[in-house]
Amino acid sequence: MGSKQWVVYLVRCADNSFYCGVTNDIERRIAEHNTSKKGAKYTRSRRPVSLIGSVDANSRSEAQSLEAKIKKMKKLEKLTFFS
Repeated sequence: MGSKQWVVYLVRCADNSFYCGVTNDIERRIAEHNTSKKGAKYTRSRRPVSLIGSVDANSRSEAQSLEAKIKKMKKLEKLTFFS
């Protein structure tokens, strides 16, 4: 098992929409969103994306649970959560 920390992250897309995701390598994941076919289908047509913020989680399951909660938030709540 890898020793990298799981994080939940929020990016702003070129159309000013938000995308929330989970990763254990934030730099790689942002690069994928901006340049790779591995980026989320949602962000592929909305490049470039820029990181708004990230929050550490203790495990992948904790990160995914937090991601689900964040995705239900309103846009302003998301900005407040990550600021």
